[in-house]
Amino acid sequence: MALPQDHAEPLVLAYPFTGRWMARNSPARRVPSHGTHLMGTTYAIDFVGVDARGRSAPWSWRAALATEPPGAFVGFGRPILAPCPGRVVVVHDGEPDQVARRSPVAGVPYLLRQAERVRGGPPAIAGNHVVVAVSDAGPFVLLAHLRAGSTRVTVGDHVGAGDVLGDCGNSGNSIQPHVHVQATDSLDWQRARGLPIGFVGAHGPGLPAESQIVTA
Repeated sequence: MALPQDHAEPLVLAYPFTGRWMARNSPARRVPSHGTHLMGTTYAIDFVGVDARGRSAPWSWRAALATEPPGAFVGFGRPILAPCPGRVVVVHDGEPDQVARRSPVAGVPYLLRQAERVRGGPPAIAGNHVVVAVSDAGPFVLLAHLRAGSTRVTVGDHVGAGDVLGDCGNSGNSIQPHVHVQATDSLDWQRARGLPIGFVGAHGPGLPAESQIVTA
């Protein structure tokens, strides 16, 4: 569970959930973790809720050939928690939850609309999301892809680590229910610089490896 290499000290966070989750697009595997620095995603990480067998949802013919309802996934609707104390500075809700697309066949038309989603800005990419400012000057911690209508906080609220912000969903640029976590130095998403992060663990702060399952 190595921390990302950067000139800045990593921002150490609590895991924003309870239960079993699998790390995807981890900065422990590569930086930039999502293949781009766009919108401050340099050190972003995704977590997918899984069951005791490590599955995000049972396998079926739909998983291989078609779209799936987001409610069929283990993580959908699980509470997403504040990973740090701070003040809520952004709340966006009202974006629909997408159908899930584990199938490569179903994923093709989705990929063809990627450029359109980027042009749509943060709501199209992050979907329903909350940003917590650690201090007035940042860092700013984004939690994205929340379930439509699930946000529990408003701008100006002060939250503690572990307070519920909303539920895991599949809104925005998402092919299956998960939570996306990143830290930036700014709320100007076109210019924001991604900041390295780590998570509190039994052996000190670190980052889960790609596809590692963590329990919180």
